[in-house]
Amino acid sequence: MAKSIEQQVVINADPARIYEALMDPKRHGDFTGAPAEIDQRVGGAMSCHGGFVTGINLDLKKGQRIVQAWRGKDWTEGVYSVATFDLKPEGKNQTKLVFTQHGIPDDQAEHIAKGWYSHYWEPLAKYLAQ
Repeated sequence: MAKSIEQQVVINADPARIYEALMDPKRHGDFTGAPAEIDQRVGGAMSCHGGFVTGINLDLKKGQRIVQAWRGKDWTEGVYSVATFDLKPEGKNQTKLVFTQHGIPDDQAEHIAKGWYSHYWEPLAKYLAQ
């Protein structure tokens, strides 16, 4: 049975800056420390962490929402999860990032849940604070 992750973080940056950091290949690579390739159109392909994660953009609302089909290189062929990043302004120059990921293989969920904090939320907050 597939698992889901739901996380919320508040980042000291406006939604547009967070969206750009997640969707711009150079910025994405800068904050994660690993190469990324991201086609910024719905239906476009993406890869990050040097190709370990690949996927497709399902829905994009600039500065507001990113929905992508994601899969790890080591997942069973044809298995994808759906990752959603909702960006909501909160307070002065802050954003509440509401993240969900559905369809994660059971044996990967705990590791992936921790990885969002260590590989995304913490380095993203630090990168945007510069």
